[in-house]
Amino acid sequence: MKCPSCGQENKTGTRLCKKCGRDVTLAPSWFPGWKWHLKTLAVIYAALVVVFFAAHWLLRKLPPPYNIRTIPAELTPWLYPHKTPVP
Repeated sequence: MKCPSCGQENKTGTRLCKKCGRDVTLAPSWFPGWKWHLKTLAVIYAALVVVFFAAHWLLRKLPPPYNIRTIPAELTPWLYPHKTPVP
């Protein structure tokens, strides 16, 4: 690993240059800031909203009886305890 300051060749994994003493570990070239995080989260949120409404619209286009499900009272008497089924 070469020192960016003096050009001295150092061992791999060394933190400091053996000639000039400068830190030779490479810092990341790009640090995401809070604006980048905010923009990324906004794009993800907008994509989720679009997918939700698209799925809702597509599911509403299904033919009956799949678009609205109704269960007759005779099949579920415990849901309607005040009504007695007609024999």
